[in-house]
Amino acid sequence: MKIDTITQYPSIFNDVIGPVMRGPSSSHCAASVRIGRIARDLMDGNIRNIRISFDPNGSLATTHDAQGSDMGLFGGFLGWEAQDPRLPESHLHIEEAGINVEIVIESYGASHPNTYQMVLENGDETHELTAISTGGGMIEVIAIDGAPVNMAGDYFETLIYARENIDFIAQFVKANLVADEIAVRVGPERSFIEIKGQAFPEEGFLYQLQAKFPGCVIKKIAPVLPVMSRKDLNVPFITCDEMLQYNADKQLDLWELAVHYESARGNISGEEVFEKMRTIVRIMKNSIQEGLAGTEYEDRILGCQSKGFQEKMARGQLLDGGMLNRIILYITAMMEVKSSMGIIVAAPTAGSCAALPGTLIAAAETMDVSEELLVKGMLAAGIIGVFITTHATFAAEVGGCQAECGSGSGMAAAGLVTMAGSDTAHALSAASMALQSTLGMICDPIANRVEAPCLGRNVIAGSNALSCANMALADFDALIPLDEVIETMDKVGQNMPSEVCCTALGGLSITKTSKEIEKRLSEKKGCFNCQC
Repeated sequence: MKIDTITQYPSIFNDVIGPVMRGPSSSHCAASVRIGRIARDLMDGNIRNIRISFDPNGSLATTHDAQGSDMGLFGGFLGWEAQDPRLPESHLHIEEAGINVEIVIESYGASHPNTYQMVLENGDETHELTAISTGGGMIEVIAIDGAPVNMAGDYFETLIYARENIDFIAQFVKANLVADEIAVRVGPERSFIEIKGQAFPEEGFLYQLQAKFPGCVIKKIAPVLPVMSRKDLNVPFITCDEMLQYNADKQLDLWELAVHYESARGNISGEEVFEKMRTIVRIMKNSIQEGLAGTEYEDRILGCQSKGFQEKMARGQLLDGGMLNRIILYITAMMEVKSSMGIIVAAPTAGSCAALPGTLIAAAETMDVSEELLVKGMLAAGIIGVFITTHATFAAEVGGCQAECGSGSGMAAAGLVTMAGSDTAHALSAASMALQSTLGMICDPIANRVEAPCLGRNVIAGSNALSCANMALADFDALIPLDEVIETMDKVGQNMPSEVCCTALGGLSITKTSKEIEKRLSEKKGCFNCQC
């Protein structure tokens, strides 16, 4: 499949399994770090004043503090990565850096529930930036200085501002520079030329440009995603049906098809794809072991529960769950690491970070299989995630918890079948049944924290994945093809009330006890320079 213009096909390592991060929510913490880093580059690293606006009709008006958007933005403004250990104290570091931040809740008709609108100032210049978090740590900058853009953080972006003759300057740039895209972006007061490329233009060209057109101001915005995009990108398939057609004369296993896809998408070898996933698997294993060793963190609503589960499991004091009990244990340990600001991998999101790795790693250890087979299972899960994020969403703010834990369950089911040594058809059947079983799952975090019922729903996702994997291995009929289930999932999400889509305005979020816990935590922590 070839395209002639820039299209953002998902990458397993951008959109599905990743980023490596700290914090309770990928769509809040990791995404906001990336947005903050782009804002920092727009200001050449020199920011003195920032005004951040959240629309009251979106999710961020009620969740920006408790779920880590503020923390992530501050880290991004300081140039940090999403796994930086200083993130929990980023509000202190932003003050020490002399950056004044004001957060306001005001209506501006945001079309997406995760919209960040900000004004950035220093003594010399002011810029405006509007961005959205699209789920799983992925972002899109949709406007700079009022000019519409489509900036996902997967290119080296060069912006050229000029007071006049911008179309003439653009012609000069196009005549003298090879890039993936060169376009004029027109704003209400300022316009600029946007250059997307695999690297920034050479300094000699930029020097020549400024000499020929005095007064040009150049901004360099570095990519924030691990896998770059490019013009004329080729991928072998983008739906499950297309994948089956592609595989008709190849008879590849699902993990091999994932390697074919990601190799084409990322322009890397199959061996590199496999080793990238091996690295991620080892990070996930380390996170689980950290959780099993016990975690402590003051600002959370659930303490360390995995150690108690492990002790009772070892003493035979639990009902016999076999592999399932280890899955529950590992999922709990991973969720506790997330809630204690340890390093986790969003898979596909931070809120659902435990279902997929907890299930597959527990299964691999119970089955005593090799790391290679575990990596294959994770790759198989990854390609299921590609189909989901392309044709539905991972954002709970858009589609409820079915988009997070539901997706993780479908991905894990396919991974389990792959690890069991079965074929692509059985893996797809397992994914279909698992997604069918989680349609309509709401997102209603207690006390506005990504801890509960998130833990239980990650456990449900793992339990469901194991059940559906065994059903598929026993040749149960999934009935509905995976593409149709994903399409239905998207439609169900669109029809869900916004109150139960991670806004803390419905479900368990508004129970009496939830509100009491939220009040107690907020009084203890305080809210950084916020007028909400």
